[in-house]
Amino acid sequence: MSLPMFLAHGSLGPYDELIFLGVSVVFLVMMGISWFTSRTEEPPADAPPLDTAAPKNRSEERFRLD
Repeated sequence: MSLPMFLAHGSLGPYDELIFLGVSVVFLVMMGISWFTSRTEEPPADAPPLDTAAPKNRSEERFRLD
């Protein structure tokens, strides 16, 4: 019984797809761990606060070119 090849076609046969899927799974797990740890971290104490206030008018969004 052979595995159907639908992701990658190489000289390793079905093993190149297993390697491809393994690398993809490792990448997704690492990104998930990074996201989870960044959600639980506190921002650095010396970081400036984020300015989330909207500008009062459109002229404050632009710089005047002289």
